[in-house]
Amino acid sequence: MSTEPESREDTADAVEAEPGTPGAEAEAQEARAQETAADDAGAATPAGRTGEPGGEAAGGQVSEAEAELAAQRIERERIERRKAEKHGPISSGGKLSGTAAELLAAVRAVESGEKPAAAVFGESRPAPRRPAPEPVRQPQPVPARPAGAPAGPAPETVQAVRRVLAEGGAPEALAPQAAALLGEGADASLRADPWQLLRITGVRPEQADGFARALLGAECGPDDERRGRAVTVWLLEQAALSGHTALELPRLATALSQRGVPDPDAAVQSTLAEGEALVFQDALDEPAAQGAVHGAGADGQEAEEGDEQRPVRVLVGLERYALAEESLADALARLINSVPKQDGSAEDWERAATSAQGSAADLIRAVAGHGLVLHTGQEASLAEPAALLRAAHGLGLRAWAATHGPIGRDRFARLLGGPSSAASPDSPAPDGPAGPAVATVAGLLAGGEGPGRDADGALDLDLLVVLDAPQLDVETAALLAESLPDGARLVLAGDPAVLWSVGPGRVFGDLLAARICPQVASRRPDPGPLGELVSGIGAGELLQVEAPGKEVVIVPVRDAGEAVHRTVQLVADSVPRAIGVPAEETQVITPGHGGAAGTRALNAALKERLNPGPGRFGGFDPGDRVAYSPVPGRTLPGRVVKADADGLHLSCAGEAVVVPKERVERSVRHGWALTAHQAVGCRWPAVVVVLPGDAAQALSRPWVYTAFGRADRHLSVVHGVEQALPRAVAEVPAKPRTTRLPVLLAPQVPAAG
Repeated sequence: MSTEPESREDTADAVEAEPGTPGAEAEAQEARAQETAADDAGAATPAGRTGEPGGEAAGGQVSEAEAELAAQRIERERIERRKAEKHGPISSGGKLSGTAAELLAAVRAVESGEKPAAAVFGESRPAPRRPAPEPVRQPQPVPARPAGAPAGPAPETVQAVRRVLAEGGAPEALAPQAAALLGEGADASLRADPWQLLRITGVRPEQADGFARALLGAECGPDDERRGRAVTVWLLEQAALSGHTALELPRLATALSQRGVPDPDAAVQSTLAEGEALVFQDALDEPAAQGAVHGAGADGQEAEEGDEQRPVRVLVGLERYALAEESLADALARLINSVPKQDGSAEDWERAATSAQGSAADLIRAVAGHGLVLHTGQEASLAEPAALLRAAHGLGLRAWAATHGPIGRDRFARLLGGPSSAASPDSPAPDGPAGPAVATVAGLLAGGEGPGRDADGALDLDLLVVLDAPQLDVETAALLAESLPDGARLVLAGDPAVLWSVGPGRVFGDLLAARICPQVASRRPDPGPLGELVSGIGAGELLQVEAPGKEVVIVPVRDAGEAVHRTVQLVADSVPRAIGVPAEETQVITPGHGGAAGTRALNAALKERLNPGPGRFGGFDPGDRVAYSPVPGRTLPGRVVKADADGLHLSCAGEAVVVPKERVERSVRHGWALTAHQAVGCRWPAVVVVLPGDAAQALSRPWVYTAFGRADRHLSVVHGVEQALPRAVAEVPAKPRTTRLPVLLAPQVPAAG
């Protein structure tokens, strides 16, 4: 199967891949650089009939995207400063003390059964965490580029790097990125350590090895300490592409061996000593793990000693994700343990709850007395956060909602009743078509949307409701939580059955499992045959639903070529004629970009039918539907308006976006067909899900649930994999992710009651 991973979750896990499969790494890097990547897919019949039916979003300006990146850079600099202030091991989460070599020796002693864990690690529970310092907040949104700041690396630096790359046989096109990553003196850095080439997106270990051999000659060897460090960091980055914020030490050592590192222990030790990764011990509660950690003798005596202790898990992670998880845990603890602002009396809140119905009333009551509340449900359950916002505005709170993308933002604004009903006397109206009190998460953090920030740099609000919460990666969640003022309330709402975030972490799922705050489950199911079908998928069953209005239609195909042909026929003719949904309101979803029926092939066929043209500007013509990724992890559906010397002009739900010519190739794709990760957070009147036969291995329950759940009125399934679809729904759950957030949140359980 020709595949490209759709997301970090679905990326071929580099730490488990065989050494001879370079394609997985290259595709994983593309997934990170371009929002998401995916493959072809297959399906079997879910429900409805066989045959044909009857026979977009606001995007930020480029400057906004740059402002978001600049804001994230400032935040990461703050985290760097915080790390530098810590003299000694990180106490939060229990970073092991002592030298890296001592740690590794201790771990090996425990794993071999030579010593019990208690003798090596002492206390088996994590060391107590220090209170986190108050975040240094920016009073105003960060400008897209500070005045006088250079636009990029100096031309002479790029030219020097280009000469080194040419000497080592590497593509000279990598020079600008290498110069930007390594800074001034990048050419000397590459000569001193050629394996730093692995820091560049898309470069694989075997390619960096060839570059190193060309530069170092006989001095180059697989046991080179520099190579061990570079491959260790690269494997941790690949793990992040699959959603992990850290890796268990034995798993990392195995992956290093598969990559030809002769001494994995020494490679990890060197990486830790250089500060390129951090190591942690996390105490676990599972009794079943005790025998594995402590070792059990034949007489069971040692196991009996282990019964008095808790097992320990040793993890290695990149600093940025480790500190982001710590920052998130500290910020959430601050919200949980601080008293919410007294906005309205208890009687006022109860009166608002009484006027609501069902679980909406439960949500209002929970928010009245708690700083953090979780809300779960499907699309219909959005009426409950809407009722909460209306009640909060009625009580005089500065209340805002934030969604994953602009399509979701505009849908929720309409659910609130339009611009007039969303405003409150204390809530300033944001700019843009979405209406008051609703923003995107990216726009809120960048300062282009939302209430702005107060004098202390915190978001100027009393209540924030974050919809599409499963899409929050750990870094974004940390930025949001740290941006909230003391006494503010945070509600995280979403459907836990959809695909998880593109970025690393499993924030919403970890919080649900931790049970550190009130959780309100909606009792409002999605209506109709589509709601019944999607609800069954969430429960692991592919139901046969009655669809008298052709809400669900199955179109069997024999091969990928027929799948493309039938998809074009559905979008251009059958769905508009039989269902009444025009082609511009019908979205095609397929499991991946590559292959004979991936997004590339489908978009080429749909463009030829719906908007033929020569593609004069990077393959695009006015009228083309596109998917624009201003930063990795975000996709804005839009349409091409024109192209000129300034770049490609797009309209994303009525907002103008100009993409510079040099960024078009890596940030703009045609958008008639998307992957499920690109489509998450959005819904369309009609959706055509294409499941070609060579993508059976790409299917999972969350993928099918997400793809089928994007349809409002009509779903056509172009399927050609026989029983792969029901098998995926019943047997293939989400891939697990390794995170430290549950351990960091554990001390908050008693405080939350």
